[in-house]
Amino acid sequence: MTFVRELLSGKSPEVWSVGSRDMVYRALQLMAERNVGALPVVDSNGNVVGVFSERDYARKVILQGKSSQATAVDELMSHPVYCVTPSDTIETCMELMTDKHIRHLVVCEEDKMVGIVSIGDILKAIIDAQNMHIKDLENFIVGARS
Repeated sequence: MTFVRELLSGKSPEVWSVGSRDMVYRALQLMAERNVGALPVVDSNGNVVGVFSERDYARKVILQGKSSQATAVDELMSHPVYCVTPSDTIETCMELMTDKHIRHLVVCEEDKMVGIVSIGDILKAIIDAQNMHIKDLENFIVGARS
């Protein structure tokens, strides 16, 4: 069983975010600079109020005739925010992502944002666990033959 804290340990400890009144263009610049597909959106008090992703941009800017340089992030972000804790399992994350049709979850601990996990992070953890299981089975089989 893999926990969210294990996913976070393999990622940068920095959590990049964007302000709710920042322009979409600024969010896209930050996402490109940091090579991430989504950013938590925070209000002026530092509370997480949404998530802005490449998917939000693709579906809500051009298709709605908006400009990324003249549209605030809070007009396009996905909300409500779905959060998990470091002690949640990746199975919990998968279930929530599937149920809510989302690709990113904010990780919170004691009402503080400590990270973000994506469906890609979850899939990588599952593949790594399966590969380890396969190696264990191969070693068992080889050991049983000796």
